[in-house]
Amino acid sequence: MNREVPKRPKHIVVVGAGIVGASLAYHHASKGTQVTVVEADGIASGVTGTSFAWINTSCAGIDPIAALRGGAIAAWHRLETQVPGLTVRWHGALSYGTQDGRVSPESLLIDRSRIAQLEPQLRQPPGQAVHEPEQGALDAVAATHALLAAARALGATVLTHMPVLGFVVQDAQVTGVETTAGIIEADVVVLAAGTGTAALAEKLGASLPILASPAIFLRYQAPPGLVRGIISSHAMEVRQGEDGTVLAAEDYVDDAPDNQPAAMALRTARAIRNELAGADAIAPEFAAVGLRPMPFDGVPVIGYLPQVGGVYVCAMHPGVVLAAIVGQLASEEIVTGEPASALEACRPARFLA
Repeated sequence: MNREVPKRPKHIVVVGAGIVGASLAYHHASKGTQVTVVEADGIASGVTGTSFAWINTSCAGIDPIAALRGGAIAAWHRLETQVPGLTVRWHGALSYGTQDGRVSPESLLIDRSRIAQLEPQLRQPPGQAVHEPEQGALDAVAATHALLAAARALGATVLTHMPVLGFVVQDAQVTGVETTAGIIEADVVVLAAGTGTAALAEKLGASLPILASPAIFLRYQAPPGLVRGIISSHAMEVRQGEDGTVLAAEDYVDDAPDNQPAAMALRTARAIRNELAGADAIAPEFAAVGLRPMPFDGVPVIGYLPQVGGVYVCAMHPGVVLAAIVGQLASEEIVTGEPASALEACRPARFLA
């Protein structure tokens, strides 16, 4: 650790009520720590609300956070047993024609007949696809609410629509958070505010290169039974919720009119109709740009700021994938003072000159 922190912090303030902040709050509360969550807007109002929420642990090339990513799925399975109302659809994923090179240790190469069994609505199943049966997806907004409800049941306080204005610093140690409703004292402040994390750290003299990386999130009204798992192909990236809603994700191209969310929704709808039998009635319901917190080097930023004591940062993409394992490991090292080896590649100190 770069600065002295309490061996057993009595009060943790988590800034941000997205899925990462909610996981941190729940894990801290489950350890008996007093937790207050402070959110500038509403619960899951940031990128969590525009997340495709594919729990996808595959990676292309060398993975600097392989140890962290490797525990992500098991951490979500654990939370499903602990948190009332938190459910993940473990229906697996099919990938083909994307040529992005992502694989996981559980990847299986399957043929056309098996593909057709898994996704019978595909009009023209490819000859081969990568099947990753251990992967799944969740409703990120519902999961965030479930985590915060569980944290509240353990004594946590959640304060929404309360922006953080600054910090109280004494002898190079943060001792409180200044909000629009006054000062909240804290032993440790955890910054988990998505793309707003860098601006908060800047108030403390820490420059973190966390970029706002845009992606298109789409939601459609659709008949049930179109998609059983997750399909990621050259034509579309889609999954279907329990209520029949079809979710899709697209890369952000530029701000040209043809690439605005509404136009992308129509274009993707055409692609889905072309690819899936029974999708003729699919209709766009919601389209938006989500801004993901993307560290400059692509590696999560997790750990204490070296510039000032008592401030811990959690900023990452993919946030939904890593929220469960990061909440578990970060809360353990904050409470015990013992560094988690799986987080070593993620420390903010790497950005110091």
